Amino acid sequence: MGSISKDLEIVIVGGGIAGLATAIALRAPDRIITVLERSHMLKETGALISLQPNASKLVSSWGIDPFLADYGPMADKALRVLSQDGQLYGADRMLYHRQDLHTALRNAATSTELAGRPAGIRVGCAVKSCDAEGGVVTLSSGETVKADIIIGADGIHSVLRTDVVSRPWPALPTGISAYRMLVPVELLSDIAVPNEVLDPASPVTTMVVGADRRVIMGPGRNGNVFGIVALVPDSTCEGIQRDDSWVAEGSLDSLLEVYQGFPEWLLEIFKKAPDHALWQLRDIDPLSTWTRGRVILIGDAAHAMLPTQGQGASQSFEDAEALRAYLAELPSTPSSEDIQGALKQVFDARYERASLIQKYSRDQAKPPKATDGGGATALNPAEFMDYNCNYNGAKAWVASRQGQSVGGA
Repeated sequence: MGSISKDLEIVIVGGGIAGLATAIALRAPDRIITVLERSHMLKETGALISLQPNASKLVSSWGIDPFLADYGPMADKALRVLSQDGQLYGADRMLYHRQDLHTALRNAATSTELAGRPAGIRVGCAVKSCDAEGGVVTLSSGETVKADIIIGADGIHSVLRTDVVSRPWPALPTGISAYRMLVPVELLSDIAVPNEVLDPASPVTTMVVGADRRVIMGPGRNGNVFGIVALVPDSTCEGIQRDDSWVAEGSLDSLLEVYQGFPEWLLEIFKKAPDHALWQLRDIDPLSTWTRGRVILIGDAAHAMLPTQGQGASQSFEDAEALRAYLAELPSTPSSEDIQGALKQVFDARYERASLIQKYSRDQAKPPKATDGGGATALNPAEFMDYNCNYNGAKAWVASRQGQSVGGA
């Protein structure tokens, strides 16, 4: 008599974009997916966020475009990414308000309209520790939750990362901070911005660069809001130098002072923002591994990176797709060895690519650190755009890379 198959139990620690994307990707009739989120999901904060072509094509393949369509995503036509031979990389670069993307993903993960069993989301569940070999997480309440597979999507402050790599692996200050602003478009109508430079209601991303600072800005929510990220050296910021905090209330006066010499219309846009949140940008060095026992790290927990290429969220979607691809090969009643083997396949498929994108994002911001383990990446910007966007899933990527090596990885 053969063994009786049972539902595969999957716990995802973290209900942010990476965790919810994975909950969607892994839905199946014979899986019980539970998301443990430390917050109460009352509000996902943040400014505009992009999904690059490598991620937006994955989103479409999962059938969740209808969930996203309700929130006014905008195809960034001025940054439509083409290869050198003029071909579109399979999809547009899509812009969302971060809160809208998070809500749409949550709706899709828990929907009864998609194939597979809906995910369950438990809020107010802070994970304190993890037994990776046993597949058990312990909550701050003392409750334990056991699963066949545990996915650490708990962000740059990941608790599970320490359990996986067996030592603390902290987020590192990069010397750069970012003012993030959202301005209702109607507030910009009286600013004399040259039309050929900027139309706040048009789906165009604009970058203004000077010396060691830059501004990236564009519309969202069907052109109703204008998102702005202004990058500045940490040395120009006050109140964000402490080791225990990397978020501060931004000062408009300080922002205007840092950007003196830039176009007056840009400074006027800054003045229209209701608030000016200031974030110290941090990333992590590549990990020694993402997996141990029944646990695998994904998203910022595994490869937090700077926003200079807009690939942070997109790499989380790639992680989710890789898990979908390799966990589909598990037998109906997988052993611990089966699960560890599948998670290692995910790691092997994703590590080189995510680490190189992580490194290139750091290199674009400033010279590499000594901890980088080498010099700048070998790919030029055109080659790297092709590397970023010409992606069609983990298995296709592995097949295409057989016998190849990539500079800088």
